[in-house]
Amino acid sequence: MRKELDNTKATVRLRKSAYRKEWYLYIESYPVRVAGKGSPQRVREYLNRTITTPIWDKSRTARTTEATQTFKPKRDLNGIILCKSEIDQEACIYADSVRKLRQREYDNASLYSDTETEQKEQKERLQQNFIKYFDKVADKRHRNSSVSIQTNWERVHSLLKMFAGDTLLFSQIDNRLAEDFKFFLLSAPCGGSKKGTISRNTASTYFSIFKAALKQAFIDGYLTIDLSAKIKGIQEQESRREYLTLDELNKLANTPCERDVLKRAALFSALTGLRHCDIQKLKWDEIAIEGNQAKLLFTQKKSKRGRVYAYFGAGF
Repeated sequence: MRKELDNTKATVRLRKSAYRKEWYLYIESYPVRVAGKGSPQRVREYLNRTITTPIWDKSRTARTTEATQTFKPKRDLNGIILCKSEIDQEACIYADSVRKLRQREYDNASLYSDTETEQKEQKERLQQNFIKYFDKVADKRHRNSSVSIQTNWERVHSLLKMFAGDTLLFSQIDNRLAEDFKFFLLSAPCGGSKKGTISRNTASTYFSIFKAALKQAFIDGYLTIDLSAKIKGIQEQESRREYLTLDELNKLANTPCERDVLKRAALFSALTGLRHCDIQKLKWDEIAIEGNQAKLLFTQKKSKRGRVYAYFGAGF
C-alpha cells in the first residue's frame, strides 16, 4: 500500500508590528501533525528578526479592509522576500535558510518516521530479558498441558538461569550463545535429589524447548533473525527398551498376585504398550472390536497426539 505523505510546506512570512513600522519574520508550516490533536495544525516559528524595508508586490493583494489595502511581499525566483535595505535582505536570506532546514525535517519525518519508530521499538525489545520472556511463553503455551511438559519447561528455565544468571538480554542471543547453551546442557546436572548429569536424550528435549522459545521470540518480534531455524538440535541416542517375551508374559499371567486389578493392569499394559496414565483415563467408547481384534483410538496424555493401537483379544 502506498504511504500517504503529509506534504507539509514551510514558508517565510511577515507579521506587522502593532507599535512600530516594522515586520517580524517567522516560519509558517502547514499541515503539521501534532500529538494529541485530531486535525492538522498550522505551526508558526518566530525567528527574532525584524525588517523595515520589504518590497511589496502591488499585483498580489493581501488582507484588505474598507480603510486599508495591503499587499504581499515581493519574492525572487527562489522565494526569498526582497528588501530595499541590505541588512533586511540578509535577515530574509537567513529566514529562508531556516525554512529550508525545517522543510527538510518535515520531508524526512514524513518519509522515514515509520522506519525510525520501528527501529526504536526493536531496540527497546532487544533490551528485554529473555529469561522472563521464556517464563511467560511457557505459561501461555502450556498452561493446560500435561505435568511432564510443564516440568520440562520449568527445568529448562532453571538451567537457563544457571547458565546465564537472572538476566539474558535478547541483544546477547546469537548463534554462538545458543551453541554454548547446547554444550552446557550436555553436561548439565540432574534436578532434584538425583546425582550426575542428564542424559543426552533429555538434553535433546531441553534444547528443543529452548529452540521453541527462540522461534516464538522471532514471531513476536524480539529477534530479527530466526535463530531456531539455523541452530542444529542435539541428536538423540537410540534408547534401549525393556520388554517381555510371550513365554515370560504367560508365566506372569500364571503368577499369583494379591491385587488382581494390579495384575490385570500390568498385563494389559504389556500387551498393548500403553502407559499407566493412559490406561487410567481409558474409556469404553475409545475401544472398537473388529473380529478377534480391538482398536484403541485416543489421545495420549503425555504427547497429546492421537494414535490407533491394534491388538488381539488376548489383551482383554
